[in-house]
Amino acid sequence: MAYLQITLKINEPNRPAAAKVYQQYKAPFLSTIPGAQSKDLLIRNEDVQVLHGFDTVEQAHAYLGSPLFNDDVVTALKPLLTAEPDVRVYTTA
Repeated sequence: MAYLQITLKINEPNRPAAAKVYQQYKAPFLSTIPGAQSKDLLIRNEDVQVLHGFDTVEQAHAYLGSPLFNDDVVTALKPLLTAEPDVRVYTTA
């Protein structure tokens, strides 16, 4: 199993809009992205994180190059961001 963690700096007033983007693209992510297993939204005081689960690290990296990610998700979130996202990929032992 592999995880893609994307940490987003989004001001509190814009977080409901970010949550809407998450909800809008969760089902397409799970149904169309190869190896997609899960997608969770984590909200903290300092930021918002989206944790994506995949079968493999390669699939996590491939999602970052997909049209769903670049054309839809990034485009929708870009106006809400106050800094560049922190993107990390992890594997489980």
